[in-house]
Amino acid sequence: MKSSGVLSLAALSFATAVKAATVTYDWTATWVWAAPDGVGRPVVGINNAWPCPQIDATVGDTVIINFTNNLGNQTSGLHFHGINQVQTPEMDGPSGVTQCPVPPGSTLQYKFVVDVGGTFWYHSHNMGQYPDGLRGVFLVHDPNDPYAGSYDEEVILTVSDWYHNESLTMVRNMLQPSNTRFAPPIPDGMIINEGAGLNVNFTKGRKYRFRMISFAALASAMIHFDSHDINIIMNDADYLQKEVKYQLRIATAQRYDFIIECIDRDNDNYPFLISLDINRDWTNPDLGPLQWPHNYTGYLTMDYNKPNTKKDVVHKWKPADDSHFKPYDNEAILGGNDTNYDTLIKMDFAFCTDANGYPRACFNNLTYIDQKVPALYSAATTGDDNSNPIVYGQINPFIVNYGDVVQIVVNNQDAATHPFHLHGHHFQVLDRPKTGTGDWSGRDTNYNQKPPRRDTVTVMAHSHAVLRFKATNPGTWLFHCHIEWHVEMGLTATIIEAPDRLRNLTFPQDHLDACNKMGIPVSGNAAGNTQDYLDTTGMVTVPPTIYNGAMYAGSSSKKRGLMGKLASGMGSFFF
Repeated sequence: MKSSGVLSLAALSFATAVKAATVTYDWTATWVWAAPDGVGRPVVGINNAWPCPQIDATVGDTVIINFTNNLGNQTSGLHFHGINQVQTPEMDGPSGVTQCPVPPGSTLQYKFVVDVGGTFWYHSHNMGQYPDGLRGVFLVHDPNDPYAGSYDEEVILTVSDWYHNESLTMVRNMLQPSNTRFAPPIPDGMIINEGAGLNVNFTKGRKYRFRMISFAALASAMIHFDSHDINIIMNDADYLQKEVKYQLRIATAQRYDFIIECIDRDNDNYPFLISLDINRDWTNPDLGPLQWPHNYTGYLTMDYNKPNTKKDVVHKWKPADDSHFKPYDNEAILGGNDTNYDTLIKMDFAFCTDANGYPRACFNNLTYIDQKVPALYSAATTGDDNSNPIVYGQINPFIVNYGDVVQIVVNNQDAATHPFHLHGHHFQVLDRPKTGTGDWSGRDTNYNQKPPRRDTVTVMAHSHAVLRFKATNPGTWLFHCHIEWHVEMGLTATIIEAPDRLRNLTFPQDHLDACNKMGIPVSGNAAGNTQDYLDTTGMVTVPPTIYNGAMYAGSSSKKRGLMGKLASGMGSFFF
């Protein structure tokens, strides 16, 4: 099946003309059988359908999603990637951080205001679940888009690696003491627009705004258009000064908006190539020959009577360096210069093993370990002690004060590139040097004085990145590698931002009900201690040796059997 993926601007005119509204979606998470690459498997869909639906809103709108979990055997939840959740930190969505997992049979409402426009996406942030299909496009249309008059139509282009096994099985196989190479699951293929592909109706004189989103769990992707420039206008929902490039690399969770123009000399059907980057570092030939086993060719089609047989051949991938893109508003470096900031958070990333010899990923020699009480609930219920990192257990907590200019330094001590994502903020990318540069020297010099902003940055192998944000959004915000398998290995930290403004934060009753049904305490420190918040008794200090992912402890064998019957004739569910 092919998809044009094109949305006329006329279809959006009503939405962009109307002021703030409430946009409501009623969703039920269900198991669905799908074969986006020709191989059937169960996926997590919405309302008995997959791919999952698109969210459309306009800047200033209130978005309401009534989310019911009808999976039967798994918990679930939603995170709205890139939405900063200003004044609504409890709606961010990661299980064990800002909420409890949503158990089967329960409904939880997400309600928040979208304050900026751009290309976003949503996905499960619950125990490695989103590679099983629970993810979708989230567009926030901007009446003040500076590029509104620069294009005629919009094109959705999602790219993802794809697996034929369920996440639970793959993570269990990964988290074994025998995995001494820390090897993640390797994708079986790549899907475009969740298997629908993309064939654009390309008309002379028209300009097309592509909204490209990576849904991937591991691999980045390269893209090149035959005979056409890529006019980049936005990354991660942050406007850029337009730059003309010829190749892009999109890492997991990143988004790029760019314009492709059908000019007067165009008179053919033009292919474009997307190649899945499963290499540890595409810039380092010393690691061995580069491999590109998964490729997709789509078309800008001017004449449907001509067969689309032409291929776009790229002899060498050399994508644009996104760390040098320019912010549209020319915002200066936070703090005004290289050395002026309030708080430094330095994270050294390396793979590690836990006390039982299981493969993990660590920041500063510590792997993230899920605790009993969600971090935001601890922040709201531990009084003045909520500014003490001891309260939160081993979730790699960093305390920052309201108004601080915060500098994050990530030292990637691995031989592969890694994409790191911050919840609650778009950060400035001050420096992102090439592979092999080594750890940050500790000297704040020669930074980009007008750095680009984004929410997910690729940090090169054996190198580092220097990032900055201003702490004006109180919450408990994750900072993690967006390779989903590395999240499950513990490559996560938590920014406890402005804890003094989180005291006595209240939570919706349906959120509390989900915790109660799961038997999860909603107050006290990480262990649920409510008498002495600095008492670490009961905190989880070693990850469990048996990985159960999103499996629901209350799902009986009878219930699993029923789910199997529902899947009869469609193959086996991977319980």
